[in-house]
Amino acid sequence: MPETTIDATIGELSRARPDLVQPFMVALAGARATVLARLWGAFGREPLPGLAARRQDAETLIVDLRNGGRLTGPESCARRFAQVPDDFTVAGPEGPIREPAALLAQLDLRTRAASRLAEELDNSVVNLALARAANGHVPSALHDSVDAEQAVVDGHPQHPCCRTRSGMSVADVLAYAPEHHPVIDLALVPVPADRWLGAGSWPDELREDGTFLLPVHPWQRDHVLVRYPELVPTRRTIRARPLLSLRTLAPGTGLAGCHIKTSLDVQVTNYLRTISPVEVADGPPLSDLVSAVLDKSGFGEDLRILRELGGGAVRVNGQASASLAAMIRESTDSHLGVGEVAVPLTSVHATGAAVVAGDPVRWLTDFAELVLPPVLTLLSMGVALEAHGQNTLVVLRDGRPVRVLYRDLDGVRVSPHRLSDYGYALPPLAGTRAGNDVDTLHSKLFGALISGVFSELVDVLARTRAADPAELWATVAEVGRSVYAGLPDSDDAAAFFGATVPLKATIAMRLADAPGKAQWTAAPNPLALHR
Repeated sequence: MPETTIDATIGELSRARPDLVQPFMVALAGARATVLARLWGAFGREPLPGLAARRQDAETLIVDLRNGGRLTGPESCARRFAQVPDDFTVAGPEGPIREPAALLAQLDLRTRAASRLAEELDNSVVNLALARAANGHVPSALHDSVDAEQAVVDGHPQHPCCRTRSGMSVADVLAYAPEHHPVIDLALVPVPADRWLGAGSWPDELREDGTFLLPVHPWQRDHVLVRYPELVPTRRTIRARPLLSLRTLAPGTGLAGCHIKTSLDVQVTNYLRTISPVEVADGPPLSDLVSAVLDKSGFGEDLRILRELGGGAVRVNGQASASLAAMIRESTDSHLGVGEVAVPLTSVHATGAAVVAGDPVRWLTDFAELVLPPVLTLLSMGVALEAHGQNTLVVLRDGRPVRVLYRDLDGVRVSPHRLSDYGYALPPLAGTRAGNDVDTLHSKLFGALISGVFSELVDVLARTRAADPAELWATVAEVGRSVYAGLPDSDDAAAFFGATVPLKATIAMRLADAPGKAQWTAAPNPLALHR
């Protein structure tokens, strides 16, 4: 990482939070090693341009490059969820490589995508160090579901760009990022009806004098809304706390039972976090469809959909603007009883399983029995949820799983053919979520649920509770077998227990000409040993 980047960060910290300068410097080596190891993992498994071959020799991963160079490093540090030492390096042709951007440069790519990714990696290192500096080494107590969201200090558990916040300054990150536990004020912008593109039901609390009130994130207000002088915020604001996804927030008062998803022209991991007109249009009808299919499956109590109640966007030159849009979604708290807390599955991993009570094998069995029957049945009926660790939450009572919540319908894929077999007609959808390709449906669900959620849970329970990974995977497989015994014959069970499972190739995706299009690689499927 350029020294100028570190110096600039320290300069900003000195002005905004001088107390964090020293902790940031201490955390920098570990953050750099973490991002480097995740990138090293991508070198070990993804179809990257500039890479010729790779192999393992004893405990060493060897990567041959197309330019004739060779890289070597510990295979253990290339594994997903690896715990790496602060002094981790990769051996390159000219000596040890410590910086993630320097490792990326070994691919010898001269593309705009590679340059952009190098900047994203540097940004991720800085913000990861900043997050760790602000949170110390001991996980904070979880008093409510927002605390559980904000407990994910390190961000995405596998992506090298785990803490990328491209477009935000250090002061912005401190002011708005969930890992810094802020309370922020959402602006409310009156939008005339003739400039409003809406879907679903917009709350009465967000209407005023014949206009629609659009919640706007304060970063977006200061950097994007200023381009539209005719759109002037009211004096009223909504106080809210950011959730795991940064741009979705829980209001402190008002809008009972709702969360607010705002647009942000900020790069986080793979995507610019705006809200497309397609997402606005499709959210409410998809919510109705998925909820109806779930109810018909008979598992509506074990798994609940956080429905997208309404969405809206401002028309700019006649077209809905992705930068001036918002969605209103059911909140997690609206599905909780007394003494219950909703925890994103990646938070279980991030907190070192501090939220898990009792025997870890029993805990994982209870969770699997809640999540697998509904999601596997939904798949057989034609709905593939993107059930990764941010979208999927476990409701805990006294540390034990009692139900599962699912949010963010934007990632769902639906099969018209399968749905029609159960009497469902696809509603008109603006996006490309509908399709009958079975591999696409499997990648969407299993690439999130097996490669993500269960892999995270097995890793953290084995590491922190001394549970046997084979026993943990065996209990997941047993629940899966039980579910599939009651479902019609299909290719789904074969994919669930297949030799490999889809895993997102995040770095190959960022290096592609179309960096927003998902790419996949194959990873060994631990369930295959227990089919």
